Amino acid sequence: MRVRFGFVAMAMSLKNASPSQTMTLKQFLQIADRDAALRKLTRIAQSNLANSLRVLRHAHASGVHVYRFSSKLIPLFGHDVTSSWDFLGQLREEFAAIGQFVRDKSMRVSFHPEHFTLLNSPDRTVVDSSIGALERHADMFEAMELDVQSKFVIHVGGGYKNKGGALDRFVANWANVPARVKARMTLENDDKTYSAADTLTLCQTVETPMVFDLHHHMCNHEDGQGDVGPLLKPIFATWENTGLPPKVHISSPKDDKDFRAHAELINPADVLPFLEQVREFNQDIDIMVEAKYKDEALFELMRHLSSLPQVKVVDGGTIDYSP
Repeated sequence: MRVRFGFVAMAMSLKNASPSQTMTLKQFLQIADRDAALRKLTRIAQSNLANSLRVLRHAHASGVHVYRFSSKLIPLFGHDVTSSWDFLGQLREEFAAIGQFVRDKSMRVSFHPEHFTLLNSPDRTVVDSSIGALERHADMFEAMELDVQSKFVIHVGGGYKNKGGALDRFVANWANVPARVKARMTLENDDKTYSAADTLTLCQTVETPMVFDLHHHMCNHEDGQGDVGPLLKPIFATWENTGLPPKVHISSPKDDKDFRAHAELINPADVLPFLEQVREFNQDIDIMVEAKYKDEALFELMRHLSSLPQVKVVDGGTIDYSP
């Protein structure tokens, strides 16, 4: 069973390499010359994209093949004040360079749009805004010339005091999601409202892959369903015909008091029992490390795993796991 680990956005090992530099709306509006303000936004985005390429190069050099882009690459992208500005045209070369590197190195990349992307909101304006945000993420992947194996993941959304009705509304609103967005979509179980079982049922209904979040499952599962084992096979089945291994998110609780928050590092004890369960299916998977120390957390986890007899290290971000 081959397991590849990835990390999110920032590389703690690199200095001055943030891919999420920003400008607030207030700062933008304080610049009297609107074209000058838009050019400054573009320069910030150019820096974010250059740093994203730096992080990708660092990841590949370290043997890491799975990476999630920041969703803040272009400040105020999609806001009314920038609607007349062609960011993608201005940033064509930067996006193309990233896409070329991803293709050349066969990396798996993704986006995780912001938490306010809510396809099951009862507010039509929120739903339309959410679809617009998803389209902009698709636009960025298309600017990179990356095919639909480059995906994004979102949570199901709010419960709105009627989870069943909210799930039905998600399905109804799914019909309005453009096909090019649906082709890149995956859904993830969350830590409060939609359990792995809820999310799996929805994914099966709308025929989209499910990303299983182990930490969220620890926080939020139905009574008597803390063992994810029975769900793994159908979750993995949602990835059939994608050409991709199933994806999993891992993180460790910050502490017992703040159990939902992510810790700086990954506690191997939170991961190893899960790997043992996956091994029963002989299923290759990709795992996204969601920890405060980003790439350093991945490297620390790899150092621990390398000492285990059932683990053969393939490279800096990949292991073969066997009995």
